[in-house]
Amino acid sequence: MTLTGDYHTHTVYSHGKGSVFDNARRAKEIGLGEIAISDHGFAQMAFGLRRRQLPQLIEDCRAAGRETGIPVYVGIEANICGESGKTDLGEQDYDNFDVFLAGMHRFVRFERWRDAWNLLAKNYADCALRLRPGASLIRSNTRAYIRCIQKNPLDAVTHLNFLCFCDVAEVAKAARDYGTYIELNSKKVHLTDEELARVADTGVRFIVGSDAHTPDRIGDTKLVDEQLARIGFPRERIDNIDGRKPHFRFRAFKEGR
Repeated sequence: MTLTGDYHTHTVYSHGKGSVFDNARRAKEIGLGEIAISDHGFAQMAFGLRRRQLPQLIEDCRAAGRETGIPVYVGIEANICGESGKTDLGEQDYDNFDVFLAGMHRFVRFERWRDAWNLLAKNYADCALRLRPGASLIRSNTRAYIRCIQKNPLDAVTHLNFLCFCDVAEVAKAARDYGTYIELNSKKVHLTDEELARVADTGVRFIVGSDAHTPDRIGDTKLVDEQLARIGFPRERIDNIDGRKPHFRFRAFKEGR
């Protein structure tokens, strides 16, 4: 599988190993048409993008685009900060960004202690102890994902269900209805084959993201390729391969303001 664009890549602005220029040069080298730099959001306490770094990130992306001749978008992998669906990318930040991704992460400043308990502690405990998540936890996680999709002009949900158990089909239905993509993440297993089949059955559309934390992984789709081959997944439902470019919701929202 060859990506048209890789919209989920990290740099030293969060906890990636390469620079914006390293990622952009690698994208150009392997024939990608565009790339987004989507470092972790502001509420990520351990290794998120800091606001004081934002002007330099923007300048780096613009300069890397000029150097390579391909679009280098200023993106973000925002954090879902509560069951309310709030993320750490507020509307006051929108003009600074081109691509808006969001997912569930650890080490985040959550809205409330209750959110930290439900979205972090309970999920972490169940993962660590390999417990089957309870129905109430699944409902809480599912609400957080769905409200995030409903309340934000979100381009894609990243690594759905990774360390955060939810009803994947219900989240996918919301994404389908609001024009948000479900990311197929090629760095980590986040959906079982059965779960991915359920998500596909909703009619939602997909993008593939490398989630690269080193420049050599830009454009990497190996993990996704292997899973799609197992379940006979319809490639025409993926909008950043075979020359196709996604119709991103965030861009349309900003143009329509």
